[in-house]
Amino acid sequence: MKNYTILFIAFLTFDIQAGCQPVKQQYNGAVDQTKLEPVEVPLENGLAKAYFASGCFWCVEAVYESLRGVKESMSGYSGGHTQNPTYESSNTGRTGHAEAVEIIYDPEVVSFATLIDVYFGSQNVTQVNGQGPDKGSQYRSIVFYQNDEQKQIIEEKIAALNKELGGEKVAAEVYPFRKFWLGEDYHQDYEKKNPHTPYIRYISIPRLKRFQAKFPHLLKKGHGDN
Repeated sequence: MKNYTILFIAFLTFDIQAGCQPVKQQYNGAVDQTKLEPVEVPLENGLAKAYFASGCFWCVEAVYESLRGVKESMSGYSGGHTQNPTYESSNTGRTGHAEAVEIIYDPEVVSFATLIDVYFGSQNVTQVNGQGPDKGSQYRSIVFYQNDEQKQIIEEKIAALNKELGGEKVAAEVYPFRKFWLGEDYHQDYEKKNPHTPYIRYISIPRLKRFQAKFPHLLKKGHGDN
């Protein structure tokens, strides 16, 4: 086990250029996001959009793309106070942005409430400023709402989880959605395109498989078979 741990750390260090970088920064909130008015994204061809941050966006993108009713998920940035954030700038922890995903889904097939169940069911809900080895404000968990109905769904889910936790609290922040900045091209479908990189093999794929084992009834056909 000790040798495996050393090898695992070496893999992550080697893969830092192609992996989510663990920069430990605390975002102090240059703008109080909770005071802003939400922006509601209209349906387009019957499809809705939702936005979540939960650690490395490669992991979250893969989770939602295996979900029935989700047409696509895109990696990017949201929740901060700067314009045109990049991977490099967000990793400083000073932009306020977190790695986030845009979920394009069919609300006739999967509800927003189910997306929230998947969100909390696919992460460590009590981890502050990160998920797993990815630590820093750019990896903090944020749930974005676009209207009062979505906000109520989120708050009710969090309240129920807090009761179950028995003293611990859900770490996710709840923000009104304002804008999603699409990430660089090489981040899109990263797990699918780079299945053999150490970060994907040892962090992202195990997280995906844990989710799939927990929610087999929600998966697209052909997902979660392995």
